[in-house]
Amino acid sequence: MTRVPRAARRLPAPVRRRRRNACLGLLAWWCALLFFVPVAWMVLTSLHSETDAATNPPSLGAPLTLHGYREFFGEGSGVSPWPPLINSLTASVVSTLLVLALAVPAAYALSIKPVRKWSDVLFFFLSTKMLPLVAGLLPVYLVAQNTGMLDNIWLLVILYTSMNLPIAVWMMRSFLAEIPVEILEAASIDGAGLATTLTRIVAPVALPGIAATALISFIFSWNELLFARVLTGVVAGTAPVFLTGFVTSQGLFLAKVCAAATVISLPVLIAGFAAQDKLVQGLSLGAVK
Repeated sequence: MTRVPRAARRLPAPVRRRRRNACLGLLAWWCALLFFVPVAWMVLTSLHSETDAATNPPSLGAPLTLHGYREFFGEGSGVSPWPPLINSLTASVVSTLLVLALAVPAAYALSIKPVRKWSDVLFFFLSTKMLPLVAGLLPVYLVAQNTGMLDNIWLLVILYTSMNLPIAVWMMRSFLAEIPVEILEAASIDGAGLATTLTRIVAPVALPGIAATALISFIFSWNELLFARVLTGVVAGTAPVFLTGFVTSQGLFLAKVCAAATVISLPVLIAGFAAQDKLVQGLSLGAVK
């Protein structure tokens, strides 16, 4: 009996490619479900009563109600969630704008107009993210206390800007490095200054990267809890701090907490959905030559 060579037994290349694509597709769907199921479970729990939400195992066929959302918006307690939501929106949007205003020129200097030892500069930026937040909490608290900035939303704006600036510079540097130098040289020959080059040449070309950087900075600012919990009180409390207030000595009201978490997550989800095309372009910028 003749033995078939191993090379002859191999599947054709198109078949192997289809199988590999099918496996990658199944893996992508599995990862998507892995991230989607907890969010869907949170939304479903927020639509149940406290009694149905506390059952173990949870009841999928329980009647739906908006009682948790009414409790979140102050029915019964009279506590409005709008001031914390406005504080979070203010701190996140303003800090994101400041991060972009500082990161784009810095990344331009490190990529298109490279400075000496630019890699050391980038490593210094990244090293600032290696410090645990808890380690810097006490010094920041003492500085805020001595300057009268406790329970002030502008203190959070400054902190969020400084926290997100290093990663924004890293991201923008990789995006701006993909801009053809010939475009910038042509603009320079036409007499364009630095401000004109950044606003009319660099910004439109790097718009997907700017959108991705802005979205990530906004998400980091919106979700930050530690500094907001310690440095704010009644006036400047943010949405995550307001969310922790639902865990009281009386117990954990699961439906109301899920309703609050759903509402607080909506701005980030809406921003991500609105900028999804720019986000994908920005994160994949430079991946294909």
